[in-house]
Amino acid sequence: MTTFTPLQRLVVSVAILASFVTFLDGTVVNVALPAISRELGGGIVTQQWVVDAYLITLSALILLAGSVSDAYGRVTVMRVGLIAFGAASVAVALAPDPLVLIIARAAQGAAGALLVPSSLALITATMRGEVQSRAIGVWTAFTTGAQLVGPLMGGLFVDLLSWRFVFLINVLPIAVNLILLARLRLPEHQRTARVDWWSGAVCALGLGALVFALIEQERLGWASPAIWIPGIAGILLLALFLLRQRRSAAPLMPLSLFRVRNFAWGNVSTLFVYAALSLNGFVIGVYLQQGPGLSATAAGLASLPITLLMILLSSRAGAWAGRLGPRLFMTAGPLVMAAGALLLLTVADRFDYWWQVLPAMIVLGLGLSLTVAPLTSAILGAIDENRSGIASALNNAVSRVAGLLVVALLSTIVGGALDLEGFHSAAWVTATLFAVGGLVSWLGIRRGPVQVDDPGVDGDAPADAGPRPR
Repeated sequence: MTTFTPLQRLVVSVAILASFVTFLDGTVVNVALPAISRELGGGIVTQQWVVDAYLITLSALILLAGSVSDAYGRVTVMRVGLIAFGAASVAVALAPDPLVLIIARAAQGAAGALLVPSSLALITATMRGEVQSRAIGVWTAFTTGAQLVGPLMGGLFVDLLSWRFVFLINVLPIAVNLILLARLRLPEHQRTARVDWWSGAVCALGLGALVFALIEQERLGWASPAIWIPGIAGILLLALFLLRQRRSAAPLMPLSLFRVRNFAWGNVSTLFVYAALSLNGFVIGVYLQQGPGLSATAAGLASLPITLLMILLSSRAGAWAGRLGPRLFMTAGPLVMAAGALLLLTVADRFDYWWQVLPAMIVLGLGLSLTVAPLTSAILGAIDENRSGIASALNNAVSRVAGLLVVALLSTIVGGALDLEGFHSAAWVTATLFAVGGLVSWLGIRRGPVQVDDPGVDGDAPADAGPRPR
């Protein structure tokens, strides 16, 4: 078993805590949504916006944050992100109405965008090979665990205190990580600070306009100018963003990275897998309260088996993928999760968690444990460490956009109401997305030395770096 040096252990701890708060706040909100809706009003549209306001800024600005991380230093960017995230969390907890809550959630997402690429970049910049694969496996186990234990923690706070306390959970890990950051001494490469701020603004506006159209179309209809104008504007802005990336001297999304096979195909797989995960997490957290009438705590406990399996198996899966290659794991894992999603079709009006939900959670947990660490390792291991910040940001942006879009389409997926029929529809869509993610991995992922089509991708790697898995 590969062991970490003291510096590597500190790096992994910092990376885990930095990402923990963003992953936690991305999912802890799911079980709080019914309570938020009861207190502040707004129904399913408000619930969608509470989730997507966070994801819009996180998705759009995470690319900008990756570029900023590479330009100004990962530790510095992470410290700013932690402080801003803590301040935004307090604002969310104090929100008096839906509008203020949504704005504060957007601020949270913007701060969170500074944390995830910086955290993974610390790992990929200081470790390579099997050590890196194991480190990413450990990071994945704890950060994905944060996503999955979030509903349980949120449920306890909602039932015992108030939904407002849900957003203060991250204060302690933020404080601890600021202390650890003060102890971390890493050599920062001298870089020219060239950040394309204009592209960041265009991307954020484009995503925001498109998501507005997707969410509000259920209420206003596609024929309304208030829907189709923002929808078309969003598409055009995103097209302008992609066009600018081809011409910018310092692109937020270097299209040349997608010439690396594992990076390109791995991100396509990420799109489908994380869309399925986001849809499943939202639907489970809300339906179990609004359908069978479980408490917020019980709804949070429903996904606990996934958390336990992730913590137990994810690190091992990362190490296995480092030795055997990621393709098998990235194919089998999503297919197993697809089977788990289909097991949710057994949920009926006469509800029984032990026979209708628990088997699905166990199967989903096994599949997720096999998938996430190999997926992350395959994508980031294909790119040179000098560009690890932007590569990490790109992959995280893809996963967040996937969740953003699928939540925006929730009303269409469930038929306007998250009743039993809508729950079953969501299960079918979730299973399909997982299966497509596995098929994409089988078709596209390879193992072997990096073969770079564009010298700008890995051309500055040291001559003795050796082959890296693709």
